[in-house]
Amino acid sequence: MIGAFRLIDRSRTCPSRRNRGPMSATDSAGAPAPSTNRRRRTVRLRTLLVWLAVVPTVAMGAQTVLTADRLLAQSDRLRSVVAAGEQLGEPLFRVLAATQAERTIAAARFAGTPVADGDVREARAATDRAAAEFRKLTAGGPRRSPEVELLLVEVSGGLDGLAAHRERLDRRNGSPESAVVYYTDVIDRMVRLYEEEFSHAEDAGLTQESRVAVSMLAAAELVSREDAYLALAGPARELTPAGFTGLIDAVGTHRYLYDTSVVPYLPVEERQFYGQIVGSYAWQAKLRIENAIVSAHKDVDSGMKLPAEISGWRPAHQQFAPQLSRLTTDRSRGLLAQADARADELESQVFRLIGASGGALLFVVVVVVFTTRSVLRRLDGLHRRTVAVAERTLPEIVDRLHRGQSVDDDALPVVRGDQDEVGRINDAFARVVAVSVDGHRQLAAERQGFGMFASGIASRTGNLVSRQLGLTEDIQDAFGHDEALLAQLMRSDQLTVGMRRQIENLLILSGGEVPDPHTEPMRIADLLREAAAEVEDFRRIERQALDEAGVAPQVISQISHLLAELLDNATRFSPPRSKVVIRAELVADGLSVEIEDRGPRVSSERYEEMNRRLHTAPPYSVLAENAHRLGLFVVGHLADRLGATVTLRRSVYGGTSAVVILPGELLVAAPPEAHPEAHPAGQPEPELKPEPKPEPKPVQKLEPEAKPEPKPEPEPEPRRPEPVPGTALTPAPAAAVAAHSTHLRA
Repeated sequence: MIGAFRLIDRSRTCPSRRNRGPMSATDSAGAPAPSTNRRRRTVRLRTLLVWLAVVPTVAMGAQTVLTADRLLAQSDRLRSVVAAGEQLGEPLFRVLAATQAERTIAAARFAGTPVADGDVREARAATDRAAAEFRKLTAGGPRRSPEVELLLVEVSGGLDGLAAHRERLDRRNGSPESAVVYYTDVIDRMVRLYEEEFSHAEDAGLTQESRVAVSMLAAAELVSREDAYLALAGPARELTPAGFTGLIDAVGTHRYLYDTSVVPYLPVEERQFYGQIVGSYAWQAKLRIENAIVSAHKDVDSGMKLPAEISGWRPAHQQFAPQLSRLTTDRSRGLLAQADARADELESQVFRLIGASGGALLFVVVVVVFTTRSVLRRLDGLHRRTVAVAERTLPEIVDRLHRGQSVDDDALPVVRGDQDEVGRINDAFARVVAVSVDGHRQLAAERQGFGMFASGIASRTGNLVSRQLGLTEDIQDAFGHDEALLAQLMRSDQLTVGMRRQIENLLILSGGEVPDPHTEPMRIADLLREAAAEVEDFRRIERQALDEAGVAPQVISQISHLLAELLDNATRFSPPRSKVVIRAELVADGLSVEIEDRGPRVSSERYEEMNRRLHTAPPYSVLAENAHRLGLFVVGHLADRLGATVTLRRSVYGGTSAVVILPGELLVAAPPEAHPEAHPAGQPEPELKPEPKPEPKPVQKLEPEAKPEPKPEPEPEPRRPEPVPGTALTPAPAAAVAAHSTHLRA
């Protein structure tokens, strides 16, 4: 088994207590303690932006709906007022005018003024027809306020009581003022009904206009009441004190209403029409009569004696009364028209509000979509740049720094100085990357410095090992006749060779180069023999070179070292008496070298981990943790330099098989074999270690046998890369030792 690659996971057998607090994460029963920290749910930025737009949009929409509903409700109320005014106003005016006319006739008749019975019946019939029409049109109409409904009942009750009142008048029961008071009371309720009908419009402008109309209607009623009181004076022109007081109140009140509550608020056309009325001869006669009544009346036993000017009242009243009625009716109709226009305006306002709100909402949606897309697009660009830097640019830069290569700063993100949030994040990330790269530069410089330091230490130690090998060769030359001592010297030499290989491992891992003294190609069989000679338990290695080929001289030492590491691990972690087979043959991609042992089984996951480490340059922290098993990293370094591939897998015997594929560029034609006469007669070819490494090594006989008969030593031939056969242990020339020391110092 390739033993040095079987790493032991000490963290499983001896768990670290570094991250554990004073108490265990589990309770005494072994159950996990409940976590006190709950992870808050992260809301996506897109959701926050959408909610940021949805909340004010919904609020704006709700406000629009509420406002539109309020305006529509107000418009509906105005429509209902208009409908009620159209339904109630015209009948009310007709019944009011008929009642006023009947009141005047009733007062004149009660005062003794000759009135034809036909005129009385006609007036009463007109009132009854108007009352019947009023009841018909107001019955079952739109829903009204309780106050209006109450007044409707009172007006209807008053109209129903006219028949009884007429009977009393016909019998001349009661005082003269009673003939007027009943009609006046019914008419006052009609005026209040008209006023109450327009008091629930909930529109300030319409309410103001309705007050003008009500004041005008009340003023016209006072003028009509004045006419009734003057008719009540009769031919004698006398009024009771109560009647005279009612007359004076009617005169003063209607003048006040016209001057303060009607005329200032009339539209221009209606004000002009009112000016025509008050400028007419009839109105001027009215004023003269009223002034005369106020100033020229006389006290008599029966009450008040009116002046003779009242005789001109009837003709004047017949002229201006229709004009006042027309002005009042026009103002009432204008009020209804204004209410209808106001309702139309409210509906139009609702449509404009909905349109403006819809446009505003659409604008908000467009702005939100555009802003969201813009922000998310910028954030996505920042994310992609960040990922690209984190996954490609930064690893490439770190890898170049670890290899000792320079780095182009243009490949790094730059600080742009943008003032917006995304720009500041980008600048912050650029600063983080710059700090990270600077840190890796410093680490790479320290790594390179440490590598140079380790390489220097390895070179000096290698010189000492070379001197020790030279000393061992001298001792072998001096005491080679002593077989026991020779065996011990061979054992010491083999351990020293292993020590030199470990020093070369340090040199390789620190980034140094192992010098190769070979100047000529080497046969594959010799290369396998040289690699096997590096292993302490070399006798168990069975070599099979299935093809004849050679290896380029500049890579012989590296290939031999790679194979020696694999062979050493195979012999260490396989049964002591089992064979380790190394076979080499040419394949399509170059040269395949397979090392197969019969060690214990290894899981597939461990093979994946080991193969991954073969292709990963470890940091010094990993090397420090695995200082006693560096073979895996050394093999990976050498394979990377040679362009070779090394794969570990399970063999058919249950052990491990290491397959090395050397590229064809490293192969050359097979060199000629050594001359057979170079071997002593009657002595088998010794298993010797060649001298292809930077440090010339003593030629070793790997399987010493019984000491052969002494024979004359042949003439030395020129030194070749393969071992020079001779006696049981042939020392290396001093020149080779000196050359080896020179290479290590380099």
